[in-house]
Amino acid sequence: MATPTISRSAWRLTTDGLVERPYALDWPLLLQLGERHGRTVESVHECYGSPLKPPTEAVRRAGNVDWFGIPLQILLSLAGPLSDAAAYIWADGLDSGTFGGVAADRYQKDLPLGKAMGEEVMVAWRMNGEELSVERGGPVRLVVPGWFGTNSVKWLCRLSVQAARATGPFTTKFYNEVVPGKEADGTVRPVWAVEVNSIICSPAPAEVIEDGDVEIWGWCWCCGDADEIAGVKVVLDGGTQMVNAAVAQGEGPSWQRWSTLLRLGEGEHEVYARASTAHGDVQPLGNRRNEVHRVRFHIG
Repeated sequence: MATPTISRSAWRLTTDGLVERPYALDWPLLLQLGERHGRTVESVHECYGSPLKPPTEAVRRAGNVDWFGIPLQILLSLAGPLSDAAAYIWADGLDSGTFGGVAADRYQKDLPLGKAMGEEVMVAWRMNGEELSVERGGPVRLVVPGWFGTNSVKWLCRLSVQAARATGPFTTKFYNEVVPGKEADGTVRPVWAVEVNSIICSPAPAEVIEDGDVEIWGWCWCCGDADEIAGVKVVLDGGTQMVNAAVAQGEGPSWQRWSTLLRLGEGEHEVYARASTAHGDVQPLGNRRNEVHRVRFHIG
């Protein structure tokens, strides 16, 4: 899919579908709405393609981001009462082209109405204090905290209230996965909420540490939709040592720092961290995108 380029003066956001008052929003009006309703949401942003080549090449693509924009529910309210049949919000981006061998005239995703009306879901135009670059989806993008980045449509140009799910390739052919435990019958689900996950930031892979006192730390997160991180277990050398890490207090869909300090002997070591949630979800040991992150390092 080609990266589109559009000036802020030419950008428009149309809201239509099962609404009483369809309308189009331009950049100056968006900024006016931002003065009244603008807010910042801090959330983890994880690409569904993270790790890039699971599980053998665990190159993670995740970060914690400050987004500024206005809640999607505000823009929907400007279109008047929604029809009783309204069930999904379709979101269109300006990008088009070919993806996975399939031609598409737009990048289109959908959100269940209940999720779309959550106060954390927003139409954003600033990221970490700066206006969104084209590469980051500017001038305006959808942001769906707690859900994989594929749902946060870049170069947003249209919102449409609909009774059913979108039928384009990015909701039917792509970004669906087999439900864990349902491999036999092939039951699939949309790639929506992120799964419980964690990464190790220190030690780094193949790092050589002179002292045996080692701080092992990283980040953990889950979707934040009525769930939260319950703990992180740090496992050394195939289970010869297991400790519960200290986990910093988190808020909403942002990630949380975890850490532990261990005294280790000389030689090679392998560590992994395994996060769990209040609802009982636990990182798998293998064969999933959110499998535990393993790091080998050396003492001495």
